[in-house]
Amino acid sequence: MRYLPNGSQMREGDLYTIEHIGIPSMVLMERAALATVHVMEEENVNLSDVLIVCGSGNNGGDGFAIARLLNERGRKVTVTFVGAEKSLSEQAREQMQILEHLEIPVLDAIPEKGYSAILDAVFGVGLGREIEGHYKDVVEELNRTEGYKVAVDIPSGIDAATGNILGTAFHADLTVSYAFEKMGTVLFPGAAYAGKVVPVVIGIPDQALAQYQNEIVYTYNTEDLKTILPERKANSHKGSYGRVLMITGSKGMSGAAYLSAKAAYVSGSGLVQIYTTEDNREILQRMLPEAIITTYTSFDKKQLAELLKWADVAAIGSGLGQSEISEDLLIETVKYCEVPLVIDADGLNLLAEHIGLLKHVLCDVILTPHMKEMSRLLGCSVKELQEKRFDLLKDFVTKYPVTCALKDARTFVMTANKAPYLNTSGNAAMAKAGSGDVLTGVTAAMLAQGKAPQEAGAAAVYLHGIAGDMARDKKGCYGVLARDLIAGIADICEEQEEIENGTV
Repeated sequence: MRYLPNGSQMREGDLYTIEHIGIPSMVLMERAALATVHVMEEENVNLSDVLIVCGSGNNGGDGFAIARLLNERGRKVTVTFVGAEKSLSEQAREQMQILEHLEIPVLDAIPEKGYSAILDAVFGVGLGREIEGHYKDVVEELNRTEGYKVAVDIPSGIDAATGNILGTAFHADLTVSYAFEKMGTVLFPGAAYAGKVVPVVIGIPDQALAQYQNEIVYTYNTEDLKTILPERKANSHKGSYGRVLMITGSKGMSGAAYLSAKAAYVSGSGLVQIYTTEDNREILQRMLPEAIITTYTSFDKKQLAELLKWADVAAIGSGLGQSEISEDLLIETVKYCEVPLVIDADGLNLLAEHIGLLKHVLCDVILTPHMKEMSRLLGCSVKELQEKRFDLLKDFVTKYPVTCALKDARTFVMTANKAPYLNTSGNAAMAKAGSGDVLTGVTAAMLAQGKAPQEAGAAAVYLHGIAGDMARDKKGCYGVLARDLIAGIADICEEQEEIENGTV
């Protein structure tokens, strides 16, 4: 697990390290500069003729220190200061004075020529306003100038919390991120401006962010798989891993039922029952004989109640349609379900018309909307949601007692009073019909095997994304189908089991 702080959290982490741990700011700056040079060398960046453009803050101080280190290594370095001298931070002023004592020139304008590499040290994580005027001209000139682009900590113009572009932004090929990667370079469009992001250790420990225990965003790495996958005990049976009820698939939508149910099985559920329209019975019995198939031709309140009592976990919505029967099934399930419930797809579109039901749920609920579905639940535009997703999602899970996995190129999983999860696995090959149905099944399986809602949602999203990465590596970005994600999950589980058993 690794943290993805925003700008204010990172500043507090710096302060904690300086004041409570006792590492001076200049030591942190020197370590940051050394780490940046090391990363550039490791990445084989051509450092024969380097332009470093510095601002007035500590990000500029990092840039001055990097210039000195490159000069010591015999590199040709051009240093330009584009900030206001009266606004120089104490550390930036000291670093600038060191350059002057070493007779390394600091220019006040960018020479018009190409460079082997260009380092952006203009603005750091504290930027909270749009870049305008002189600074906008500087950033746009850097983007136009020929040379491999390197951002110091974060590209200037990227909001460290949202990834939004603050008027304009430096377009980096490489970002060397200090202590932690920032949330703004994981979220789009910031991620597209950051290039390859390499976090480096400079002395700021995880404990420096401990005060944000339930607020700071985290993400998973492959090393976390051993804790993400539920334990399989030798002395167990199918009942040990949960009974999942999938209320899915309207006429002509048997595929959604099949994908979600099979994903639940492959992810570890002990028993899966599909509740679907009678039209789907024959095909589902052939496609997935492991599942129990129960059907309806009209809304049957008693039958639904019995099925909900049978289940340890329920999921509703994948391919459900938006007919009167579908609406009745959704309303009745949300009202009376007493076991953990996953709501997806058509279930969410129906729920948008009955959002008040969420205030009175009797169980843990996980919603898995994509951006359009979430905009309907919130009653806002997709554009507004994209720009303010973190705050809008936080408000939503505070208002309603649910966990929400907001699906996008970067998926957030959020529960009130729990640390938010931001997913970094997955890729564009997964943008195919049925992918969301698979996620529903994986999420239900995680719940069925005893994970709490926030933990289940984060684990499901991460596994789903890794499976997508494996599928893309095998079939390319165009050829991946939803069924390949299910196969990928099976491969991941097998590989992790082999690692734990010491056979690989």
